[in-house]
Amino acid sequence: MNIASRFERAPENAPTVRIEVNGETLVAKQGISLAAALLAQSGNPSRKTAKGNDRTAYCMMGVCFDCLVEVDGVANTQACMTLVRDGMIVSSQAGLRGLGGGQDV
Repeated sequence: MNIASRFERAPENAPTVRIEVNGETLVAKQGISLAAALLAQSGNPSRKTAKGNDRTAYCMMGVCFDCLVEVDGVANTQACMTLVRDGMIVSSQAGLRGLGGGQDV
């Protein structure tokens, strides 16, 4: 078995969507996770810790929480568990995440 075949990939002919990431337009294949789209774009950090350390998607399965971003005004969204969709507005996060069920407290 080819190792690469274990990972779900968007088909080559999959339609594309446009999302806004920190004010810049990004084109991604429909059906991939937001984390995959962000990593494919640049690999830049998607958030900073309370001490200012850079973080980005690591586990890609919702365990590590290093991929937290704000999506359409909702903070603490796990980019690895969120599929891209056309018109999505994404912002990086900095500091501690709130404990209000996705709402900052």
